[in-house]
Amino acid sequence: MDFNPNNLVRPNIRALEPYSCARDEFKGMAAHVFLDANENPYNDPINRYPDPLQEKLKERLAPIKNVRPSQIFLGNGSDEAIDLVYRIFCNPGKDNVVAIAPTYGMYKVCADINDVEYRSVPLSEDWQLDTKALLDACDAKTKVIWICSPNNPTGNDFPRETIHEVLTKFTGIVVVDEAYCDFSANLPFRNIIDNYPNLIVLNTFSKAWASAAIRLGMAFASEEIIALFNKVKYPYNVNLLTQEKALAVLDDFVHVEGWLTQIMREREHVLPALQELPIVLKVFPTDANFVLVRVTDANRIYRYLIEQGIVVRNRHRVQLCQDCLRITIGTRQENNELLGALRFYK
Repeated sequence: MDFNPNNLVRPNIRALEPYSCARDEFKGMAAHVFLDANENPYNDPINRYPDPLQEKLKERLAPIKNVRPSQIFLGNGSDEAIDLVYRIFCNPGKDNVVAIAPTYGMYKVCADINDVEYRSVPLSEDWQLDTKALLDACDAKTKVIWICSPNNPTGNDFPRETIHEVLTKFTGIVVVDEAYCDFSANLPFRNIIDNYPNLIVLNTFSKAWASAAIRLGMAFASEEIIALFNKVKYPYNVNLLTQEKALAVLDDFVHVEGWLTQIMREREHVLPALQELPIVLKVFPTDANFVLVRVTDANRIYRYLIEQGIVVRNRHRVQLCQDCLRITIGTRQENNELLGALRFYK
């Protein structure tokens, strides 16, 4: 594909002179006395600004994710990467983006914050992606298509050929959010970013890596797109404590693999058990660490579970999700407590 992301970039971003971090100016040279950044010389190491490009962490992460360090952006949760897509590519009040519905709500929130028109294309009744409808919703001002796969809140992966079709036919940016890909049997799209220069893949430490509290999101894309992310992001967007904790988590890969196996096993336990309940009308297939369930009265059952000290997500007001609850797969004890409470619901 003959694609140059700079042709889509907002003119003010293209002309932007990024802020130069103090730590950037001596890169590649030995230094042991730091008098350049007006830091307090005491309370080492947290007195110093962190690496603005998180190079050590990216070097460690790259072979695990099967990408090059230069193809990685790290941010304050995936939401920072989502917001940067708008700030880099979408002119406020002029451009638009297209997304499926229902899907992750932050795509629309960031569109509204950035004054960018957000166009929703409903999924089919069985939660499938209509590529023709998605592409038909685009026009000359469409800069981005958002696809979450496995999708939130529906839980299902979309067939790879449908996403390939969108990547091939759309001339703008396609963002594939793979926050839940580690729970799916499908291969991740980050492995083929070299084949699609218009592709941005999102991932996170919050799900499979069990590290939601450190707020670390990932974006994988071509070197050209990652350079734009680094140009526009705030200088020290990922703090030292987060970087260090992420490195420790990456070193604990055996435990992460064990957690994934246990969650998948619990998923196979929970889904048929839910289906047996009289109040459950449908358990939707899932490729994620959660399941969407249609029940007889989502609002009432949600309030009942709250009274039992059990919190699930009420998706009743979400498009196409009437009377649906989204239930995360927990530990065996948590799952059994949920199922027990639902069995006693009247």
